[in-house]
Amino acid sequence: MTAEAPRPAVERIRKRADFLAARAGRRLNGPFFFVETRDRADGAPPRVGFTVTKKVGNAVERNRIRRRLREAIRLGCRADMLCGFDYVIVARRDLLHLPFATLTSELSRRFGRMSGAAQPRPKREAPGEPSPGTT
Repeated sequence: MTAEAPRPAVERIRKRADFLAARAGRRLNGPFFFVETRDRADGAPPRVGFTVTKKVGNAVERNRIRRRLREAIRLGCRADMLCGFDYVIVARRDLLHLPFATLTSELSRRFGRMSGAAQPRPKREAPGEPSPGTT
């Protein structure tokens, strides 16, 4: 039995002000949901919130979608979330009948893109300009 790397605990976003603050951050669209993120820059555990509007379905369907998202994060997507970030997942109706494996891979992919964007990118040289080490 191998020891697994500890995953960060994921806290829930519950206050409206925190949901609205995440709207001002980066947004990644997808066919089943989109993710809004905000860098709190405090190094605390990541926080996640879920938005499922009434346009998606009745209360039973909306709650099922939220349960599926929570479970996908609990089982496999926590490792892809960055500390100090807020994530708000806004679900679309197609998420209700999406296979669970596809759901977890889509969430991991979105969180991975967020973590890649958080890393500083190397500066690119303008075309036609020689690099500093060449003559």
